[in-house]
This record gives sequence, structure tokens and C-alpha cells, in this order.
Amino acid sequence: MRFPAYATVSDRLFYYAYIAVCALIFAFLVAPILVIIPLSFNAEPYFTFTEEMLRLNPEGYSLRWYRMLGALGMQNPDETGLVQWWSDLWANATWVDAAKNSLIIGFWTTLLSTVLGTLAALGLSRPEMPFRRLIMAILISPMIVPIIIVATGMFFFFSSPCDVIGLECGRLTSTYTGVVLAHTILGTPFVIITVTATLSGFDRSLTRAAASLGADPWTTFRCIVLPLIFPGIVSGALFAFVTSFDEVVAVLFIAGPEQQTIPRQMWNGIREQISPAILAVATILVVLSVALLATVELLRRRTERLRGVAS
Repeated sequence: MRFPAYATVSDRLFYYAYIAVCALIFAFLVAPILVIIPLSFNAEPYFTFTEEMLRLNPEGYSLRWYRMLGALGMQNPDETGLVQWWSDLWANATWVDAAKNSLIIGFWTTLLSTVLGTLAALGLSRPEMPFRRLIMAILISPMIVPIIIVATGMFFFFSSPCDVIGLECGRLTSTYTGVVLAHTILGTPFVIITVTATLSGFDRSLTRAAASLGADPWTTFRCIVLPLIFPGIVSGALFAFVTSFDEVVAVLFIAGPEQQTIPRQMWNGIREQISPAILAVATILVVLSVALLATVELLRRRTERLRGVAS
């Protein structure tokens, strides 16, 4: 960095000290996450670095735990036929089944959370909306209330048979519908906050100009409002998906054996049999999370460019 001519020695020292403190804080936050990546390649069934790993000996590293993710639950993991092996993997592998459940639940959760959260944010952004602060506090309460309390409440609520317009419906526990609704409750607040933040910088004169030119409300929303807030909507959808994909407490309360997700499978693996295969799953999730965060950052920069904040 090139300092200005008027910068004193103390200014320079403060700057370098500030950079050093930020680097230490960053290392403190990231180190516990990054340490699991090399451990997932451990050739031994340990959660610690072996002497071979510390010496960077190739014999100390292996992909055995990644291979185990596919072999667990397969009927014939030693099948030589490629088509048969992939068919067995897709149909019977425990971790693949958990990944499919997580993706299915995450997809529907993201869809519902995005629609409900965007509609709520559009309503709360209007100045004539009564009790905006109270409604906002209620809608984002699942983020504030401890998850164990929210999960317990959802369990008792979903366990009771409901009566909708005189039609009896069964219990929602141990069903995909119940898990999706539970995750939607947890993911919608992230969409509301993200879209609301995007709408805070929205120029209302654009909608008034469209109305003055004869555009109806739907055309105004589709052609003006939606393109400008779309990056915020996508960011909120990504947060909702990550919330659903990482959630384990609500799944433990609501889901049944058929709704086994990746976090719940990891929980079961830690509780029943500690295996470094869990570190392999964690590494894959870290890579996925980094990719999603990078996408969110790209969308944030695009939003700034649309607003004219950044060049």
C-alpha cells in the first residue's frame, strides 16, 4: 500500500498492526474449518495428524474415506461392471441417499422460502404497511429464538392431526412435507432480510414513472422491480438452501428414517461409530459452502453495479 505524504510513523504502525490483528482473527476463525481438509485424506483411521502426514509422506495420505462414502450401504461395492456399480451406488449407498434427501428437501425449501420471503419483503418495504416493525420481528424470530425451542414447538405442532376446512389431514412428522415446512420456517427469515436490504436502496421514482406511462402493477414489478432486486432474491435463496442443507436439530425432531439428510447422517456417524469418513463429508460441504458464498459475493457486487455504487 502506498501511504499519503502526510502519513506519520504512528499512522504506518497503526495500519500494519491493524492488518496483523485482522489476519490473526481471520486465522482464528478459519483454522478449525481448514484443519479438517487434510485430515480427511488421512490413511489411518485417526482424527489426528500422523507422522507420515507431518513429514508429507505420500503413504500417509489416502482417498479411502472418500471411497468409503460410496461403498457404505452398497450391496456389491466390489462390482467390476461400471454400469452395475453406479446403479448400486445410486440405489443403495447410504451417503448418496442422504445427499438425495438433502437436495430434494433443500430444493423445495428454497422455492417456498424464496416466494414467501420475497412477498413478505415487498410488503414490509412499503411505507404505508401498518405494524411493520412488529411483523418483521415476528417473521425473523426463528433466527433469534434458539433452534432447540423452535424445533420442539414444531414437533408438537406437526405431531397433532390438523383439520383444514373440515378435511382431516395426518401428522406431518416423519414426512417430507413436514421437514420441508420446518426448513421453510427457518429459511424464510434469511430471504426476508436479504430482499429487504436490497429494497432499501430501490428508487421508488422508477415505479411511479412506469405508472405514469400506463404500466399496470404486474408489468411494473416484472419489468422494473424484479430485475433490480433479483440478485438479492438469489442471495436469499442461497442462504435458505444452505440453512436447509446444514440443519440437523429440526431434522432430529421432525424427520423419520426415510428423511435421512447429510447432517443427520453425520450426527448418527459421530454418535454410533466415529470414522474419518465424516471428515470427508465435511470437506465436501466446506467446498460447497465456499462456492455458494462466492456466488453471493458476485451477486452483491452485481447489485452494487446496478445501483451505481461501484464501477
